Amino acid sequence: MAQLIRNLGGQTEVLTRHGLSQDEFVAALPGAIERIRGSKSAGVADRKAFLTALLQGLVNRGIVSRLQTPRHGSDTVYRLTVQGVGDVAIIQKGCPDGAHSSVRWSVPDWADETYLWWLCDSMKYQPGEHVAKGVNRLRQRFFGDLPDTLDGVIFHNELCGGPERRCPKQGYSVDLGGVIVPPPCVYVMPDRDQGATEWNWDGGTPRRFPALLLSAFGISAAQAPSFIGHVGFQRRGREDHSVIVSRFGPAQVTKYRS
Repeated sequence: MAQLIRNLGGQTEVLTRHGLSQDEFVAALPGAIERIRGSKSAGVADRKAFLTALLQGLVNRGIVSRLQTPRHGSDTVYRLTVQGVGDVAIIQKGCPDGAHSSVRWSVPDWADETYLWWLCDSMKYQPGEHVAKGVNRLRQRFFGDLPDTLDGVIFHNELCGGPERRCPKQGYSVDLGGVIVPPPCVYVMPDRDQGATEWNWDGGTPRRFPALLLSAFGISAAQAPSFIGHVGFQRRGREDHSVIVSRFGPAQVTKYRS
């Protein structure tokens, strides 16, 4: 499809019939693509419907004992009561590269663990690049003055596992609340420690909810570490660095440093 669109730019007769020169076609193409993307993008209500159905699937499987969905007009935060964990907050956000999605959030005072869930339907970047852009914003906040910290971030929506966004975890796809999806990409975030120079750099920070979430996809507690990624931060002098480790199963690991 991409090659077809590129070739169209050389079809002068076709462009002329539509009143366009080659230069005009090239100049207008990026904006036209973004308008098409925008028309297909899910709204907040669509994202909420997807995530509610998926989380209800956790209730149906007995992993979550109670699900409280966001009230109209409030922040889009889901409250999950999970045995062995307590109350887990899921903060629904869009694509990670926006300030609203990665900076403007707060941890509820009732939460034992809190996760930012990015439901991103933009195809502008690969998923890993989307995550990296979000982590860059989270790093700025981590070293800023705001006190809240996340226990993890999750990148996942209805495109995952489909033809537009193939997933290496496709073989673990299940039907959760009428939504057939592969396991989400889960990343454990670091805790703050004022005296440290590295935070979760090697991925040693423990969290309880990720393994329980993955159990809904048939991934056992013993297998879970092979599917749970992590984000780490490091400070060397005046320079701050990040590491993002993604895990897709046994011996399937990618690492990105910045």
